[in-house]
Amino acid sequence: MMQIFRVAGFGALGVLATLTTLPSAALAQSAPTPAAPKTEIFGKWSTTVDEIDTGEDPRKTCVASTAFLDASGTSGTLTLAISNGDALPPDGYPTLVIAMKNKDLPTGKNIPALFGDSNGKVKATVDAMAGAGGKWMLNNKPEISLALLRAMRRASALDVTFADTPVATVSMDGFTKAYRSLGVSCGFPTGDVAP
Repeated sequence: MMQIFRVAGFGALGVLATLTTLPSAALAQSAPTPAAPKTEIFGKWSTTVDEIDTGEDPRKTCVASTAFLDASGTSGTLTLAISNGDALPPDGYPTLVIAMKNKDLPTGKNIPALFGDSNGKVKATVDAMAGAGGKWMLNNKPEISLALLRAMRRASALDVTFADTPVATVSMDGFTKAYRSLGVSCGFPTGDVAP
């Protein structure tokens, strides 16, 4: 019984000791070292590329994000995310998520949303992400996502409304360069959004 207790109590130390005695070639094969995420800043937007070597295909997750404040001073983020394992443009576009702690915003599925500026608006729907508290994800076909991304490129600031409730006005300063960076990093063409 004492032996079992010692193994359970010192199991992590035993594993660590075993790993330090393995040849480095065995370590390299068993646990690939993840590269540090690469981050760049473009105006008010930042991009992060996280690469994981699965041993078969390198997987990249490419994210562009900007922070904003709503009219009452509540902070939020607008984020685009895509992986080189996803359907890439023109078959699919980055997922758009708005995150903020605002209990006045509607919850549920297929919430009518409006994105745009004085030069044009894009009608879409968003879903409040269950269990994520304060996150809404765009829920539309590629053509709606493309129209929204084009509106983001065109606008200097994007007005966002969910079910007639204003969310925020989000700066698009640096969006075009950030989107192009996602394309370069995750390997998809950006000419249909940011020529």
